[in-house]
This record gives sequence, C-alpha cells and structure tokens, in this order.
Amino acid sequence: MKPFKERAAEALELLPEEMQERAVAYIFEQAEKYRVLKKLIDEGLADVEAGRVTEWNADEFLREVRAEEK
Repeated sequence: MKPFKERAAEALELLPEEMQERAVAYIFEQAEKYRVLKKLIDEGLADVEAGRVTEWNADEFLREVRAEEK
C-alpha cells in the first residue's frame, strides 16, 4: 500500500484543477477544527484530573436564574 500522503496527492490530482484548491482549503479547515477540538478536550480532561470540575445541577441552576429574574 502506498503511503497516505502519496495517495492523498494522487486523489487531489484526480480532481479538476479548479476544484483542487478548494479541496486543499477544506482539508486544512477540517484539520484546524480537529486541532482546536483536541486542545479543548485535553484542557477539559486536565480540569477533571485536577479536580476543577464539579457536577452541574440543572434544576438548581434554573431555580437560581428564576430567582434573579424576580
């Protein structure tokens, strides 16, 4: 089997030239979204491990919000 990058380059070459730039831009956009999501997940897991996360009680939250509205 060919290396992944070589297969990706071949796949791009199969596209019409006017679509290649958009395809690469889309791949970069998805990669950036993945990078940001992974970073946020890592931060969340670090918060859990450090004990900075507490259970959220939706009913209590709604009571507090409603009390503030009065």
